[in-house]
Amino acid sequence: MSQRIILRAAEVQKSFGATRALRGVTFDARAGEVHALCGENGAGKSTLVGVLGGLHAWKSYEGEVWIDGRLARWTGVRDAEAAGVVVVHQELALIDSLSIAENLFLHGYPASRVRVHWAELERQGRDALRRVGLGLSPDEAVGSLGAGQKQLVEVARGLVKRPKVLILDEPTASLTERDAAHLFEILRGLRREGVAIVYISHRLAEVLSLADRVSVLRDGSTVATDDAANLDEPAIVRHMVGRQLAAARPRQPPANAAAPALRVRDLTAYGAGGGRAVRDVSFDVRPGEVVGVAGLMGAGRSELLMHLYGLWGKRVAGSVHVGGRDYPAPTPIRSVERGVVLITEDRRGLGLALDESSGRNLSLSSLGSIADRFGVVDRAVERRRNESVCDAVCLSRGALPRPVRQLSGGNQQKVVLGRALLTDPRLILLDEPFRGVDIAAKRQIMELVSDLATRGKAILLVSSELGELFQICNRLMVLAAGRVAASFDAPPFSLDEVLLAATRATHAPAGAGGGGA
Repeated sequence: MSQRIILRAAEVQKSFGATRALRGVTFDARAGEVHALCGENGAGKSTLVGVLGGLHAWKSYEGEVWIDGRLARWTGVRDAEAAGVVVVHQELALIDSLSIAENLFLHGYPASRVRVHWAELERQGRDALRRVGLGLSPDEAVGSLGAGQKQLVEVARGLVKRPKVLILDEPTASLTERDAAHLFEILRGLRREGVAIVYISHRLAEVLSLADRVSVLRDGSTVATDDAANLDEPAIVRHMVGRQLAAARPRQPPANAAAPALRVRDLTAYGAGGGRAVRDVSFDVRPGEVVGVAGLMGAGRSELLMHLYGLWGKRVAGSVHVGGRDYPAPTPIRSVERGVVLITEDRRGLGLALDESSGRNLSLSSLGSIADRFGVVDRAVERRRNESVCDAVCLSRGALPRPVRQLSGGNQQKVVLGRALLTDPRLILLDEPFRGVDIAAKRQIMELVSDLATRGKAILLVSSELGELFQICNRLMVLAAGRVAASFDAPPFSLDEVLLAATRATHAPAGAGGGGA
């Protein structure tokens, strides 16, 4: 393996007002290697990526960035990409109203001086999609895709720019294990071609299986860099958090057999245009239970939760009962009134008002409960409630006045969770709550979910991370092609059986998805 350094950061410091985000970070990316970058949310990883990728222009930071032995004086992202540094961000930057192909080549369409060569655009788009394992038409609108498919389109867009240095920020956060494995094969191929890969992930098993070297940031500083072969997960965690994490407590089953908080029977719903669908789905969720939903990308997991909340799909058959009452036409407002909340997988696109303060975001869904009859909100009560829920979700009270877009991914997730809790829900729909959060925040969210169930909340949890599902859920169902392919009534759950069910393209045998899941 070549050890030529392509990209190097030397003693980089970066501040946002009084907040010091980077405190003298040194980091390099070498040809033909995968260099993983780890750290808790807020450790400085995203800021460092912004510096390396040209988002933070030269002279807006202290220290130096070098590319191929030359000092980088980039004024923006285009300069960095022209030099060969391409970033695939965790937060997607696709335009929903454009086609996949148009998104792939926003940096420059194949064109002559007078027109775009649309046939060539489609051909190159199809090749790019095939490379990341997506059998989609390049003409399909990006807005019709799920989060995992959008993530792979984002990766494909990075690859078509032919990078010397490819920086990937949480690229598998919304991918299934099968799609993640395919991405790893692509990255290993790029490594053999001599591309330098910077890989950012909170999934430490991925880091150790893929990376040649690992660097850890903590509080804006580089605290460790070592060969991956010399590290294990506990060692990386100790570097990340500066201490040993306590083991997570296993989820205990509820002691009662209460009537279901949610009962779904023979539910069939279709999306716009009759494409994606949920078909013949039946299950219950009782107070005090965490029921998990597993499945591959496109299996209908997110669609199921969004339909129950009132954000997706036209119901054509079946019934939904919440708290024993029929719920034939859900809308988000009615759902909150009935005690149903959704924590969406797309927290930035659907879950947050990014330019508002964290405090205002926390209050948005429950302002009516602290307003007088003229609609005037009692700000003192709002502040006390927000501070209390901050403590409940392990969010610093200092985050309350800050615009929520300035928070790390893990802290943004805590804001979404906190807002849901302020509505005092009976049923919580959690869609990928561990996506893009660090190991410590993940542990805190798992503890919070367990505590909520212990207090009698009913929880329906979608996650692509089977380890978390296996640890926290009382029961588990697997969706495949919009149908319940299998149900598992109690842990321990079998990884082989879950994966086998997830790959089924047809309905499971009779009884597999009855009312028990």
